[in-house]
Amino acid sequence: MTSQRREDEMRLQNSEHQELRRLYESYLDACNAHDFDRMASFYTPQIRVNDVAMDPSTVAAQFEPIVSAFPDWHWDVRNIAIDRDLISLHFTVTGTHKGTFEGIAPTGRRVSITEFTLYRVEDGKFAYVWDLADMAAIRQQIEI
Repeated sequence: MTSQRREDEMRLQNSEHQELRRLYESYLDACNAHDFDRMASFYTPQIRVNDVAMDPSTVAAQFEPIVSAFPDWHWDVRNIAIDRDLISLHFTVTGTHKGTFEGIAPTGRRVSITEFTLYRVEDGKFAYVWDLADMAAIRQQIEI
């Protein structure tokens, strides 16, 4: 492979990485705004979440109970890695318990958890999502 060809491939790969980063940053803006309709617009018609096929509105609706219980729910990206069509993220997620969560009345306590998510992008939309969030840590932090 020539030096010029290698440089061209590196530029193309960098451009693709930047495009995926911008896609994810736009999605994260929708998530942190709790804009469920806009969130759904980032998903393919039959997105798979943790290997289960769902329609976009069902995926977005899964966020409603957590945002209802923690109205200031916020994702902060700690690490992001992009490889071909995959976006891998490590988050810190925070919120204040102001609504009922899994039967636990509001405590006013601030929670912080770790979350890891891997996205596969197809045609500019999220087609596959694998997510691991420490939901048990939320319960531990709000239980009295």
